[in-house]
Amino acid sequence: MRKVLFLMPLAAIVCGFALVKTENPFFTEYKTPFKVPPFNEIKLEHYVPAFEKGIEEQQKEIDAIISNPETPNFKNTILALDKSGRLLTKVSTVFYSLNSAETSPEMQAIARQVAPKVTAHHDNISLNDKLFKRIKAVYDNRMNLKLDSLQLRTVEKYYNDFVRNGANLNDDDKAKLREINQKLSQLRLKFGENLLDETNKNFILVIDKPEDLEGLSKDIIDAAAITAKQFGHEGKWVFTLQKPSMIPFLQYSKKRELREKLYMGYVMRCNNNDKFDNKAILLEIANLRAQKAKLLGYETFNHYVISNNMAKTPDAVYSFLNQVMEPALNAAIRDRDAMQAIIDREGGNFKLAPWDWWYYAEKLKKEKYDLDEAELKPYFKLENVRDGMFYVANKLYGITFTKRTDLPIYHPEVEVFEVKDDKGQHVGLLYLDYHPRPGKRVGAWCGRFRQQTYENGKKVAPIVNIVTNFTRPTETTPALLTWDEVETLFHEFGHALHGLFTDGPYERIAGSVPRDMVELPSQIMEHWAGEPQVLKFYAKHYQTGEVMPDALIEKLQRSSKFNQGFATVEYIAAAILDLDWHSFTEPKQVDVLEFENQSMSRIKLIPEIYPRYRTSYFNHIVGGYASGYYVYLWAEVLDSDAFNAFVETGDIFNKDVAAKFRKYVLAEGGNNDGMVQYLKFRGKAPSIDPLLRNRGFK
Repeated sequence: MRKVLFLMPLAAIVCGFALVKTENPFFTEYKTPFKVPPFNEIKLEHYVPAFEKGIEEQQKEIDAIISNPETPNFKNTILALDKSGRLLTKVSTVFYSLNSAETSPEMQAIARQVAPKVTAHHDNISLNDKLFKRIKAVYDNRMNLKLDSLQLRTVEKYYNDFVRNGANLNDDDKAKLREINQKLSQLRLKFGENLLDETNKNFILVIDKPEDLEGLSKDIIDAAAITAKQFGHEGKWVFTLQKPSMIPFLQYSKKRELREKLYMGYVMRCNNNDKFDNKAILLEIANLRAQKAKLLGYETFNHYVISNNMAKTPDAVYSFLNQVMEPALNAAIRDRDAMQAIIDREGGNFKLAPWDWWYYAEKLKKEKYDLDEAELKPYFKLENVRDGMFYVANKLYGITFTKRTDLPIYHPEVEVFEVKDDKGQHVGLLYLDYHPRPGKRVGAWCGRFRQQTYENGKKVAPIVNIVTNFTRPTETTPALLTWDEVETLFHEFGHALHGLFTDGPYERIAGSVPRDMVELPSQIMEHWAGEPQVLKFYAKHYQTGEVMPDALIEKLQRSSKFNQGFATVEYIAAAILDLDWHSFTEPKQVDVLEFENQSMSRIKLIPEIYPRYRTSYFNHIVGGYASGYYVYLWAEVLDSDAFNAFVETGDIFNKDVAAKFRKYVLAEGGNNDGMVQYLKFRGKAPSIDPLLRNRGFK
C-alpha cells in the first residue's frame, strides 16, 4: 500500500462517472517524456472517475490478499499490500498537488466529494479484520521467515500502522473511529478553504494617496501597483496578506496606522465571526482527535502522535521547547527594549506594538550592523538564487540540473529541470512554482507528482515539485528575494533532494523518516545559503552583475543572529499552542480565544509578539503537523550538528561527509529508526549546543 495515501490531505466535482469517456488520461500509461502527468490533457471531469476506479482497483487487490489460500508470508501479504493502489496514488498525487498550487471552486468541490470516499476506503483497509489477521500472522512469525532487515522493518511498520489505525478495536469502536475520521476529513477541508479565501480574497489594503506610500522603495510600490490592477483598483496600490506583499510594508512603511491595519488583518484571519471563521472548526477538530486518541488507547492526541516520533513523549517535547524558550525570550526582550529606545529617541509617544516590530527591527539592524534588507535584495535575483542552490547540490553530490521546456506544466510560470547524476544518468525531475496567485495556498512546500518506486525490479524516478509564494517581478525589476525567501528556497530544495535521492524497494519505508526528523534534510541546506563561497557564486547584483562585496557578506553574517529572539519565540509559541490544543484527555467546550490566551500566558509570551500561527489560521496542525509543529526546532538540533560534520573537516563541500549524509539520511533514512540512521551518518549523538550558538543564545 503506497504510503502517500496516508500522508496527503484528503480532498475532492460533482461529475459522475457516466459523463467521462475512456480517454481519461489516468486510465492509461502516460505517453509523455519521463511519464510525467499530461497536465494539458487532465480535465476536471477526470478526477472523480479516476478516484472511484482507483478505490475499486485497490479494494480488489486487498480482496485478493485476503482470499489467498496460501499461508500468509511477506510476498503474498506484505509486499502485495505495499504494491497495491497504484491508480489511486496516480490520481492522488496530481489532484492534491494541484488543489494546493492551482485550486478553484470546482477543484474544491471535487475535494469535498472525494474526501469521504477516500477516507472510507482507507478505513475499509485499516479496519479490515481478515487483512489484519494475515498481517499479524506474518508479524508474529517474522523472525522465522528469513527476512532481510528491510523486509523485517516493512512488516513491523505495517503492523504498527494497522494497530495505530484501530485494527484491534471492537466493532462498535471501529464504527466510532470511522465516524470521527469522516468528520475530520471534512473539517480539514473547510478549514483550509476558509483560510485560502480569507487570505486571498477577503482582505486587502487599498492605498490611493501617494503620501501613504512614504518609506516604501520603488520596487515595493511597483509591485503594489501591479497587485492593484489584478484586484481591479488600477491607478492605486494594493497590499495583501501574502507575506511578499505584507512584510516589506511592515518593514518600511512610515504610516503606523496602516501598518496596524495590515498586520491586524493578518493575525485576525478566520477570526472575525463571519463565514470564514475557523475557531469552532479547530475546536471540533481538537475534540475529535481527543476522542480518537482515547479510542486507540492513548492519554491524549499528543501521546498518540509523539510516541511514533524520535521525541517519544509529550513531556520530552515540552521540556525541550521550554529549554530553548527561556534564552529566546530574554533575547527578544532585549531587542524589544532597544527598539523602544529608538522610538523614544525619535519622539514617538507610544509603546512598541506587534505591528511595529518589523519596522523598528529594520532600524535596529541598521543601527547595530549598518545593514538594511534593501541593500541585500538587489543581489538576490530569483534565478541566481535558484542557480546557487543547484551549485551547492552539484558540489556536494555531483548532480546537475538541465532546464526542460518540452514537458507538460500545470501553469505557465512553472519551470522544470531534469536532474542527472555525475555519470549523466537520470535521477528525477524538479518542478518549480514561485509566485503567489489566487488559486495557490499560502506558504512554501515541497511535494511530488510521483515518488520513487520500483516496478519489475527497476527503479522509477521521482517527480518532485517545490511551490512558494515569492515576490513577483515588476515591469522594471526582476523577482528580487528577501534573505528570508532565499533561506526558504534552499529549505524546500533540501526536501526536494530528499525526495530525489530516496531509494528503497518497499514503499512503506522508503524515505519514511519520523516526523521530527523530516526537517533535517531541508534545514541543513539553509546553512550553505549564507556561506561566503556560496554567496560569491549566486549573490550578484541584478543590474551590474557585481558579486556581493566582502563587506556586505560580513554584515550579513554578523547579523545572522539578529532578531533570533523574536523568530524563536513566535515559533515556540505556536508549537506550544499546537501541543496545548492536542492535550485534551476528553472533549472540552472552551472559549477558543481564552484558551489561546491562557496558553500564551503560561509561557509568558510578551504582548509585542503574537505566535507565528494563531488558532484560527494554524493550517499546519489541521494537516500533517498536528502535535508536531515542534519538529522544526527539534530537527534544528540535528541539522546544526550535521552541518558541523562538514565544518569540522575544514571543507563545507566535503564529498565523503556528503556521501554519508546522502546514503544514511537522504536515501536510506527510512531503513531504521531515525536516531540509528543519524548515528550511522554522524557517529555520535547530536547536542543542543550548536542550535543555541547558531541562534545567538549561547
